[in-house]
Amino acid sequence: MSTIKSPLSDEARKVTGEALQGALVDLVDLSLVGKQAHWNVYGRNFRSLHLQLDEIVDAARLASDTVAERAVAIGVAPDARAATVASGTGLPGVDSGQLTDQKVIELFIDAYAKIIERMRQRIDVTADPDPVSQDILIGITQELEKQYWMWQAELSAG
Repeated sequence: MSTIKSPLSDEARKVTGEALQGALVDLVDLSLVGKQAHWNVYGRNFRSLHLQLDEIVDAARLASDTVAERAVAIGVAPDARAATVASGTGLPGVDSGQLTDQKVIELFIDAYAKIIERMRQRIDVTADPDPVSQDILIGITQELEKQYWMWQAELSAG
């Protein structure tokens, strides 16, 4: 039982809470994958990718905080524990050890394609039960799609 009173019906809160939880897991994982790649990237484009990965981590952390706080606001407890993220993410894993700049670019193109697909599904399911949460997800997805474009441009330049 939630101690937070929500203007949403129980069913609307359930649907929206699941969408927000899924977004939280993917965004936290995106930040972790970004940091892992940040520490291990090497190659001709090392410096620019190293800096770009920090920007991704910062943006993913900010977005995950926004999503988690929205969940709390509607009476849903967010869960970003390591085990929850590991079992619920839809993002591709990152290899351990050093990663070539080309491998990092390909990894993030794939990661962004997957997270955007999942975010768009969440946008669809929150349209009726909670347009406020849907709006948050739309804003985050807009930024994810911008980053997706930028990663694709990196590959095209090489």
